[in-house]
Amino acid sequence: MDKFVCLEGLVAPLDRANVDTDAIIPKQFLKSIKRSGFGPNLFDEWRYMDVGQPGQDCTNRPRNPNFVLNQPRYQGAQILLTRKNFGCGSSREHAPWALLDYGFRVILAESFADIFFNNCFKNGILPIVLPANEIDALFAEVQALPGYRLKVDLSAQQVLTPSGKALPFEVDAFRKECLLNGWDDIGLTLRHADKIRAFEEKRRAEQPWLFA
Repeated sequence: MDKFVCLEGLVAPLDRANVDTDAIIPKQFLKSIKRSGFGPNLFDEWRYMDVGQPGQDCTNRPRNPNFVLNQPRYQGAQILLTRKNFGCGSSREHAPWALLDYGFRVILAESFADIFFNNCFKNGILPIVLPANEIDALFAEVQALPGYRLKVDLSAQQVLTPSGKALPFEVDAFRKECLLNGWDDIGLTLRHADKIRAFEEKRRAEQPWLFA
């Protein structure tokens, strides 16, 4: 998992509440467990005018010109601004996989569904909860200023606006440490690789019949 320390990125506003995981990545794409390649199908039913299928080339699919991610001013966005209860519905881990594969590293919202919130941290995405009035102000600024960018500093736990205003946010200390160091569940386990090898060697010596 890539480390997350500080990011300055373009913001894309998705002005919808209660966005569920089936909207983030529809069910027909769940057959694959490769963790990559889902970016073109992120928000598939909103982004395209036809029904997408796994393995389909999305290059020439008809796009919905009114959907935010299809608008030229938001191309290359790394920060998603949205509303309350983002990521509700089923617990599919494909949802953060799709967001990450598209290029998002930060999601700003009033609230998140619990399982989705946890899955974001495990996959290198920083979900940030901000008060409703601050989310409202950010939406107004993003829509008024093309090319609107925010700086997200995980170490300092704050979001910096172009005007220099700092928006503090809370994050669990353990999750923060994992993101700063790029530790997913496998990475956390491998930190104890020496102890694991020592245990395996001891077990092999004491119970050799298990390894015959």
